[in-house]
Amino acid sequence: MLSGRILTPSGWITGSIDFSDRIHRIIEGPAASGHTILPGFVDLHVHGAAGTDIMEGGDAGAVVARTHARHGTTSLLGTTLTAKEDHIRRALEGMAGVIAQRPQGAARMLGVHLEGPFLNLQRLGAQPPDVVPARLDLVRSLHAIAPIRVLTMAPEVDNNLLLIPQLAALGIRVQIGHSAGTYEDGVAALHAGAAGFTHLFNGMSGLHHREPGMVGAALAHAEYAEVIPDLQHVAPGALRAALRSIPRLYGVTDATSATGMPDGEYALGTQRVFKCGACVRLATGSLAGSVLTMDQALRNFVELGLDLADASRRLSLYPADYLGEHERGRLIPGAWADIVVLDEALRPVGVYVEGEAIALAQ
Repeated sequence: MLSGRILTPSGWITGSIDFSDRIHRIIEGPAASGHTILPGFVDLHVHGAAGTDIMEGGDAGAVVARTHARHGTTSLLGTTLTAKEDHIRRALEGMAGVIAQRPQGAARMLGVHLEGPFLNLQRLGAQPPDVVPARLDLVRSLHAIAPIRVLTMAPEVDNNLLLIPQLAALGIRVQIGHSAGTYEDGVAALHAGAAGFTHLFNGMSGLHHREPGMVGAALAHAEYAEVIPDLQHVAPGALRAALRSIPRLYGVTDATSATGMPDGEYALGTQRVFKCGACVRLATGSLAGSVLTMDQALRNFVELGLDLADASRRLSLYPADYLGEHERGRLIPGAWADIVVLDEALRPVGVYVEGEAIALAQ
């Protein structure tokens, strides 16, 4: 039983929440604490944490899921990078066990976000150059190792656009990203069944009033898109424009192995990256993922001017709905007891994943 100010789908109440692995009851009434109780965060783009990269395979997924759970993330997608096929297979084989059985003290890994290798060489960002045209047989074989829930591709490359309906038929959310495509390419991909955009503004053709680009397609037509709200990848003014344009814009961390670590050199797939303060960069100086955690993303959204309920929805309800996970991302009877408890400074003082209390970092 927890008590405090509770965010429910119908609004705030003061009271208590009774749960085991699932939520049993939410009871309005006096609260024994002044804590704020939100749905656990749902992060659909996570490469690493605690010096560990998903592409390492093995137990990397468990390390990453445990680290992010301590910051309020109760479910996530392990996210790959462009790499040789055998390296991608190794990463998925490592994640398969974590997906099948949640390790103690860890966030629930809901599946895989396959970011690459079906990207445009012109918009790789921090991705290695091992891109290939999309192939249905390759996706099917990877999907058989571990469930691919989200797949990022550049629709303008080769015959990638033609595969979107077939990928969507497998239950995969196809996202447009790392793309040099035009506005028209973006609209065509949405019409073909693409569902969203990967780290909006980053790794895609930008907005110009005579060449709207992929950013223009997203702002004009998207229902969903992910964005990295670390206030490094996207300037506050651009974030505000996206918030006004895309109804269910949601936040992701794009967190790397440098998350939670001191400044220094780390791995991002086969790339070497360097953490300096709040940024992770390649040796060239280009941004290369982030060190963001979802609790910090919440505080950043609030700093940007969002009310707390709206900020919470963009880190829990919207990403859960995007995946069709209707028993997560909300506090209602019957839903999984994925809960984050915050103090007045919006810092986690309690996290519960499917009812399990997570030991927080000191």
